[in-house]
Amino acid sequence: MRAQLSLRSGKLAAGKRALELLQTLVFFFFLLRWSNKTYYQLRGHGIFGSLRSVFLYLRRTGYGYFLSIPQVRRKIEKDVSHAVEKMEKTLTGFGPGVNRYSRLPAEGWSDPQVKAELGRLNEMEHTRWEDGRVSGAVYHGGQELVDVQVEAYKMFTVANPIHPDVFPGVRKMEAEVVAMVLSIFNAPPGAAGVTTSGGTESILMAVLSAREKGRAERSITPEMILPETAHTAFRKAASYFNIRVHLVPCPSPTHQVNLRSVRRLINPNTILLVGSAPNFPHGIIDDIASLSTLAQSHKIPLHVDCCLGSFMIPFLSRAGFESVPFDFTLPGVTSISVDTHKYGFAPKGNSTVLYRTKKLRSYQYYICPDWSGGVYASPSMAGSRPGALIAGCWASMMRTGEEGYIAACKSIVGAAKRMEEAVRTDDVLSAHLSVIGKPLVSVVAFTSKDRNMLDIYELADGMSAKGWHLNALQNPPGIHVAVTLPIVPAVDSLLADLKEVVEQVIEKEKVRRASGGKVEKKGDNTALYGVAASIPDKRVVNDLARAFLDTLYRA
Repeated sequence: MRAQLSLRSGKLAAGKRALELLQTLVFFFFLLRWSNKTYYQLRGHGIFGSLRSVFLYLRRTGYGYFLSIPQVRRKIEKDVSHAVEKMEKTLTGFGPGVNRYSRLPAEGWSDPQVKAELGRLNEMEHTRWEDGRVSGAVYHGGQELVDVQVEAYKMFTVANPIHPDVFPGVRKMEAEVVAMVLSIFNAPPGAAGVTTSGGTESILMAVLSAREKGRAERSITPEMILPETAHTAFRKAASYFNIRVHLVPCPSPTHQVNLRSVRRLINPNTILLVGSAPNFPHGIIDDIASLSTLAQSHKIPLHVDCCLGSFMIPFLSRAGFESVPFDFTLPGVTSISVDTHKYGFAPKGNSTVLYRTKKLRSYQYYICPDWSGGVYASPSMAGSRPGALIAGCWASMMRTGEEGYIAACKSIVGAAKRMEEAVRTDDVLSAHLSVIGKPLVSVVAFTSKDRNMLDIYELADGMSAKGWHLNALQNPPGIHVAVTLPIVPAVDSLLADLKEVVEQVIEKEKVRRASGGKVEKKGDNTALYGVAASIPDKRVVNDLARAFLDTLYRA
């Protein structure tokens, strides 16, 4: 009996010691994990940067609780509802003479009926991009090129590259589009790429490839390092693919990504570094050469986003403009996104993502070998794809050729240089506006020198009232113009209106101050970006953005 009790107590003691040992191991595991995370947090952001992050988190959380107070929430919901009503009136175009269709017609329309309604839809009131009054958005290569694209579309309307045996011509054109773009960006032998539906999908694929490469090589919790000015598609990719993002500041005067911060943020989980050539907000090219060196030394992929630079940046030197290294001639660059539907003048829905090796490209493929419908493989997000768009892209590139793109570069970048020069030297514009950084390509961004005297968003609203559709920026507040071929002949008119509106906004501010600071009702840009800048919790902005997206689908 005693022996049994002694044996049982011995087992209990051994079990207790084992449990204590397990508890100790678990404790040390979590201690090691959090020590590691704390080390990389402090190394990447520094003490003050980390404290600032904590402060911003607490501020945002506190403001979130404030917005949750019932009375405050009701007031916000009322204001959002009013803004949504205004938005719907602006976007939907409902009114006298506008027919709405939410069900199929009982009998199919005749050809003349369809064409007549298409004509009315085409003539709906809109900002006149045809007159060069829209920044970016429409990368038009001229009516003659459009006519060629239409012919290509007609020939390949039913084509789908998922069936290369049925549509061999589309397969050939797609491969040739990729090969030509690789050539333009100085790809080495063995480089590869795919076509996609646009810049966002190209970026998504590049990020997915980097994540899958990282997973294949080591056990990771994936992270990537972005300039804060990098296209938001990278953040979208992070959201889709569960990747932690480190945003790196792009301080003045260069507004390029801070290389010291990038270096400090690199850790064993880093799957990708990113640079822009140029970025969307300010048209600034990051120091890709230094990023390449950094990527090589740490053996990390480097993606260069040339979606906006597309067929402008490779031809800068040949067009007589200053250029900097940005492409595959830099050994650390492993992937590049290039929109053929921007300055390649292809129909919308065309882009490419390029890789230094076929192996890197393979990481973005999806393959299912055991589906009951057969072996399934696709190179990108989509399964079926419009072969007609590929045909339109191929036709656009062949019709334009190198000389055509060089000529377009001279016109577009030349017009951007004229705008930049005017903002820097004109008596009125230079007194109140400053160009952001040193743009080298087609985008010119500027901000207010004195935000108390000149509200940049009021300037944007004033230009909208004159029929211009320019891009409002935030962090810092600004406006940019992405020059396209339609804008080239309208530059003088744009600058004249810009000068006039600057004077008007300055005069309004003087009147406000003289009248004791009474503020009149402001326009859409002022209201939206004023709210976005003033509140730490972005739920109100999210609500407005969600309502905007909902409005797009209101029939």
